[in-house]
Amino acid sequence: MHRTHTCGELTISDLGKAVILSGWVQKSRDLGGMTFIDVRDRYGVTQLTFDSADDETLRSKAKELGREYVIKVRGMVIERESKNPKISTGEIEIKVTDLEILNPSALPPFTIADDTDGGEDLRMKYRYLDLRRNPIRNNLILRHKLAQETRKYLDGQHFLEIETPVLIKSTPEGARDFVVPSRMNPGEFYALPQSPQTFKQLLMVSGFDRYFQIVKCFRDEDLRADRQPEFTQIDCEMAFVEQEDILNLFEGLMKHLFKAIKDVDLGEVPRMPYTEAIRLYGSDKPDIRFGMQFIELNNLLQGVGFPVFDNAELIVGIKAEGCASYTRKQLDALTDFVKRPQIGASGLVYLRCNEDGTLKSSVDKFYSPEQLELWAQAFNAKRGDLLLVMAGEADKVRKQLSELRLEVASQLGLRDKNIFAPLWVMDFPLLEWDNESGRYHAMHHPFTSPKTEDIPLLSSNPGKVRANAYDLVINGTEIGGGSIRIHDRELQSLMFKHLGFSLEEAQKQFGFLLEAFTYGAPPHGGIAFGFDRLVAIFAGLDSIRDVIAFPKNNSGRDVMIDSPSPIAVEQLVELGIKTS
Repeated sequence: MHRTHTCGELTISDLGKAVILSGWVQKSRDLGGMTFIDVRDRYGVTQLTFDSADDETLRSKAKELGREYVIKVRGMVIERESKNPKISTGEIEIKVTDLEILNPSALPPFTIADDTDGGEDLRMKYRYLDLRRNPIRNNLILRHKLAQETRKYLDGQHFLEIETPVLIKSTPEGARDFVVPSRMNPGEFYALPQSPQTFKQLLMVSGFDRYFQIVKCFRDEDLRADRQPEFTQIDCEMAFVEQEDILNLFEGLMKHLFKAIKDVDLGEVPRMPYTEAIRLYGSDKPDIRFGMQFIELNNLLQGVGFPVFDNAELIVGIKAEGCASYTRKQLDALTDFVKRPQIGASGLVYLRCNEDGTLKSSVDKFYSPEQLELWAQAFNAKRGDLLLVMAGEADKVRKQLSELRLEVASQLGLRDKNIFAPLWVMDFPLLEWDNESGRYHAMHHPFTSPKTEDIPLLSSNPGKVRANAYDLVINGTEIGGGSIRIHDRELQSLMFKHLGFSLEEAQKQFGFLLEAFTYGAPPHGGIAFGFDRLVAIFAGLDSIRDVIAFPKNNSGRDVMIDSPSPIAVEQLVELGIKTS
């Protein structure tokens, strides 16, 4: 027997028990005639004691132990003299009578502790060691609990968990596919799924009216903190439903998860049209934990001879409450922030509403005191407030000001990770124009249903057509998105036409779906949640890497196993990719 108990379960009620523990050496301390060893497993830490007065040989053996040695000990549970209230086993220790080294350990390349000295690259290379640390382990335990609670809730709502294929057909819409060559079909390729979209719709046609899957998906796209080449989503679909049914049911899922995992009552989730989100926040995923809504100023600030404003398509600003005391250095830093290449603004204009009632702007020579007063009134500004204004091409300047809004909020401590502000963003455009390809693309995917009243606009003004689509945003992060799907063959064919598909291309790519729609497809819709992002929100993290057991780096590489990597020429020949 390797253990009778874990390293996290023994308490004062176990005094006098003979026990066996196994685990890793966390640290050791030699204090005169006593040696103390902390032994760790995933359940916790227990202190071991070795007394030279009882067994000098045993104590000498204990003194030889290094960090991360795997050991097995037998001993008696005794009360600890110097108690540690920070750990569950802090009232007891084990007086060791036998020690066995199960496996020695090389010196780890970084300290395996909550506050490690290992950089991210080093920890990624030795991820199996990083996973021993409490923060990473706790994130994976949290991930497990979220998955179990998700299954519990959806099972209670009569959903069936059904697996869909991983080797599927490549499609031209969306991000780039990862492709897999077929040995048995030379010159042909599978694709790894970006989403089980068409399969879950086919399940609705099949009569499985409530489907879900916690599923791996793959996208060959540039990476960032909240994006990985392989990711997990909670994928769901329902038949015989309208948009309201889906919003209510999955709002219920979020409420269940927050209550079960964090004991947080989420409350009712507000809803906002896409156009309003863009107008007020410059983003389709606004962080509504704080205000700073956009105020448009064209009518007020144009036509006075200031070229930057006079030539702008849009002049728009935000109010930073209590920030009039910002120094010139701080204001210059904000200007430098918006000028970064990632944001691309040409500059920033400010107006201070000083505590003494005076107004001071960076463009005083163009505006009279009376005009500055009107400017302040437009924001309903009070003494001590700072107004930050940007101008330029409408779409660009909204995005730029959105980034500035988030930066200022972060500086003011308004983005508290212990506060959760969910929001449904609704009524997205169905299509978006792509200048590079010279045609419309689906903003979500080609199977999203247009609003019924907007269908006539598909022919006359496709850019104005609204989608029956919705996103769930929490704290400025898109957590999930979905739509009511097209279930009519004729409408789906029309959609393909407006996306630039010829009849032959539509039949080649999606003929199976169009044919399925001729056999009684029910009205249906669904949603998919980014599971990694959801876990990161619960864990209070900005990056999803630390909620994934074995993530890739920013280059899409697994530096631990050195993947991707070349394969043998013989394999390439066998796949018909390279001839000998």
